[in-house]
Amino acid sequence: MLEYTKKYVEKVALAAMLGFGLSACEPSTETKSPMNKDPEITALMEQMSVEDKVGQMTQVTLSMFMPNNQLDLDELKNAIVNKKVGSILNVNGTPLSIEEWHQLLTTIQDIATKETELKIPVLYGIDAIHGTTYTQGSTLFPHNIGMGATRNPALVKQAAKITAKETRASGIRWNFDPALGLARQPLWSRFEEMFGEATVLSSVMGSEAIKGYEEDGLDQITGVASCMKHYLGYSVPLSGKDRTPAYIPDVQMREIFLPPFEHAVNSGTSTVMINSGEINGIPVHASKYYLTDILRGELGFEGLAVTDWEDIIRLHSRHRVAATPKEAVKIAINAGIDMSMVPVDYSFFDYLVELVNEGQVPMARIDEAVYRILKLKADLGLFDNAYPEQEALANFGLEAYKTVALHAARESITLLKNEKQTLPFSPDTKVLLMGPAANNLGSLHGSWSYTWQGQDESQFPEGSMTLKDAFEAKIGTGNVISNSTNNFEDPANTSVSFLKKNAAKANVIVLAIGEKSYAESPGGIHDLNLEDNQIELVQAAYATGKPVVLLLAQGRPRVISKIADGAEAIVNLYRPASQGALATVEILYGEVNPSGRLPFSYPRYSGDVVLYDRKSTEEVTELVPDSYGGGGYNPQWEFGYGLSYSTFEYGNLQLDKTKYSLNDQIKVSIDITNTSDRDGKLAVDLFVSDLYASVTPSYKKLKKFAKEEFKAGETKTISFTLDSTDLEFINASSEKTVEAGEFSVSVADQKINFILE
Repeated sequence: MLEYTKKYVEKVALAAMLGFGLSACEPSTETKSPMNKDPEITALMEQMSVEDKVGQMTQVTLSMFMPNNQLDLDELKNAIVNKKVGSILNVNGTPLSIEEWHQLLTTIQDIATKETELKIPVLYGIDAIHGTTYTQGSTLFPHNIGMGATRNPALVKQAAKITAKETRASGIRWNFDPALGLARQPLWSRFEEMFGEATVLSSVMGSEAIKGYEEDGLDQITGVASCMKHYLGYSVPLSGKDRTPAYIPDVQMREIFLPPFEHAVNSGTSTVMINSGEINGIPVHASKYYLTDILRGELGFEGLAVTDWEDIIRLHSRHRVAATPKEAVKIAINAGIDMSMVPVDYSFFDYLVELVNEGQVPMARIDEAVYRILKLKADLGLFDNAYPEQEALANFGLEAYKTVALHAARESITLLKNEKQTLPFSPDTKVLLMGPAANNLGSLHGSWSYTWQGQDESQFPEGSMTLKDAFEAKIGTGNVISNSTNNFEDPANTSVSFLKKNAAKANVIVLAIGEKSYAESPGGIHDLNLEDNQIELVQAAYATGKPVVLLLAQGRPRVISKIADGAEAIVNLYRPASQGALATVEILYGEVNPSGRLPFSYPRYSGDVVLYDRKSTEEVTELVPDSYGGGGYNPQWEFGYGLSYSTFEYGNLQLDKTKYSLNDQIKVSIDITNTSDRDGKLAVDLFVSDLYASVTPSYKKLKKFAKEEFKAGETKTISFTLDSTDLEFINASSEKTVEAGEFSVSVADQKINFILE
């Protein structure tokens, strides 16, 4: 089989261009320092003591200085002046107003720039995950899992730009986003923070987010430093529990999980946050292979690497690869960590100073880390003006931001079922609205929504709409029958007796079911099936004989196979956030035509999670001994599924040639017709299949996608361009490889083959 190994091809081309031997192009596993260092930063570093440098590498949380929710100035001064702390993060549990943020950050920078010898400003970091999480009145957008459903990278970039503006207006210049894992483990409690199960979704959407955050310039009032996270393999813990071990072969790691980070580096991300878990028994925070050899040597990343919460001490206390906390610090820093999110004491500072003085951590490693930290501070303009920028205030809370959030929610919401043309509703439809998500803001917003867990209903801005609010605003309170409360777990929300008593008064029963808001480990579950009380409510609704519509407000796909067949319509809302209730009602009443497409395979059974890019052996079934069939991929709804009120036909899938060489571009086109009398948007997914390869090929891989608007009756030709990178896989030697042979391209029900010579 003819094989083109990409590393070899690139090395030969480079050697020929530069005129030296092939051996000179071997990749180095050593960390590469920038060739031209900033002389002002190096001059500053020459004045710094060991303690000054280690302090810059230390990040602590705001709550250390806020006992009883009051700022302790003495302790804050101790941190910055005596412990030389270079970075602070987080809030003390609840969001702050713009004024409170400015007052706090001014106090911090006053100490840093006026009461310390070197006057180095503090770098403040925050989790602004789907909007400016911790500022009162900010704009929140659908979580990434919903943004993946939009198939609209421009919306991701717009949301990131707005988040950058509102975060910078708050006085904060470093945002711990985007998350670049993959949604391939549905039990995992951070599923909603991922763009989907396809590598290309995370790569493209994540890169657009980074551009949105950074492209205006880090020193501008519309920019913030982004942080690609959580490098690497965080999103697929075997148990499904957060921060627990993942087992990922190197071939799979490089083919599925590494590319989004490679794209992020190429898109210019400034920082990286490290995976809190472990891969194949090695904690990532302790791995020189991942932190230096791959991240620095292969990807060429030159920015700041920060840990996640307490992850250095946990090398001792949880992973048990370090016999002492001090040894944990030594392992992590020597592996390639630049800054420790300690974040609740000064143990890291004390241990690292000792380790440097004892020669167990080289000063060169410290200088490398400190240069990156100071360079980021300089790039962000902190040395020129460390304080909140008053001119940035004009970029906060604009009405236009709500419009972007509304468009994002509209394009994310995914219609999964619509029998008997139940949807859209007529304007005079009287609704019985029930379910735990019917009058609850948290379930629409999810994690990182003004509070970490997103469950405190009192913290949402005045005027935030629940589904109940949106229904009542649309059709009037007299046409909405509901007993739903804003407490997700209130038994009244699933009261079968209330449902039976009121069903006859309504034309349709709408049940808002799913999950309460959660974040990280507190959102862990043992069972992917939807809770019994919600299942029982739905079954009772079916028993009334009324048409039933299910609205799924959830961060991950809870299994509903017991109830899916009985519903006339099912709509997946994901976490549509601030404008989600309005967007949902617009879709239900036909003002907006749904266009979301599933960014993951929606499982039919809790124990049968097969992904769209499965291997061919996963297609095989043997339900009767020695009798083989297909159907191994049997989700409730396939990856990419989503209905519209319009209907579309696909035809005339064409390639510009039937045979290609390695350097050729592959031109693909398909004709799509809106066969309905209604305008509609359509997400178009293009898949590539390698029919035979030296490593078992995937059934298909998403390589390109697009979103187009079609007028009623309109036909459009949609074109894509592929190249050899879209035909790559990782071979048994962990190298990017393209092999000659037969491939297929598919869009919807259309497929065409070609040969790579």
